[in-house]
Amino acid sequence: MTKYGKKAGEKVEETMHEMKRGTLRSGSGKKVKSRKQAIAIGLSEARKAGGKVPAKKTAGRKRTSKRTAKKSSSK
Repeated sequence: MTKYGKKAGEKVEETMHEMKRGTLRSGSGKKVKSRKQAIAIGLSEARKAGGKVPAKKTAGRKRTSKRTAKKSSSK
């Protein structure tokens, strides 16, 4: 099963062409120079357009280690 749909590929292709022409801008209005950022913008646009794109990865929550939990409970 594919992760990305056809629309996602088309959007990424469009944004890559814009980046290479120098017309792609980020949300803050600055010119995009990074290939990874151009792909991320393309995937974001595909999501908004309803294309088949996996959800964004989010940062995991930090957990307290067992060692510090044992120290505080043993006193």
